[in-house]
Amino acid sequence: MIGIIDYGMGNLFSVKKALERLDVPYILSDKPEELSDADGFILPGVGAFKDAMSLLRESGLEAFVHQIVADQKPLLGICLGMQLLFDESEEFKLTKGLGLLKGRAVHINNQDEDGLRLKVPHMGWNRLTFHRENELLREVNEGYCYFVHSFYITEAEEDTLLATADYGVPVPAVVGKGNVFGTQFHPEKSSEVGMAILSQFTKIAAEQKVKK
Repeated sequence: MIGIIDYGMGNLFSVKKALERLDVPYILSDKPEELSDADGFILPGVGAFKDAMSLLRESGLEAFVHQIVADQKPLLGICLGMQLLFDESEEFKLTKGLGLLKGRAVHINNQDEDGLRLKVPHMGWNRLTFHRENELLREVNEGYCYFVHSFYITEAEEDTLLATADYGVPVPAVVGKGNVFGTQFHPEKSSEVGMAILSQFTKIAAEQKVKK
């Protein structure tokens, strides 16, 4: 069973529908005691980094997320949820994140190094380039995924970068270290590639449960 962490700023409907299409049971809740029996967790996110971290802290879900990771249960952050996994964000003002992965969210430049103007937010389909093997990408093919974001991760550790998408710079698109994973795009809206990644995440959660 997958626990969808509801802290008030998530793309909950589309994530629920994607899990239903995969025929994977889930629980959606903002209460740690209701979520705790899940085998893996999804941290969705749409909106501002600072507001999201405030809600996580006020609700007690920040501590719960850290406990998930300490218990070796798989965690997948989506879009803003992925950025929250990192140390901090420069959005509005410097705000500390969950600190589960090393890196910082910074604003996307509105032009590339050749001076070509880029639309911000980065919105639409962009192709993934895989960089290293990881269980999250097992049986997943490189392809196009759906992005909607104005910030991207910099200063990430090289071994956490599983896939990038080019948008003026190589944007970290899939990250993973240990039992912590993230996608900058919305896998639940990304057709075959996104659904394959979500499916693989649910398999990781099921495998981890068997190991225990």
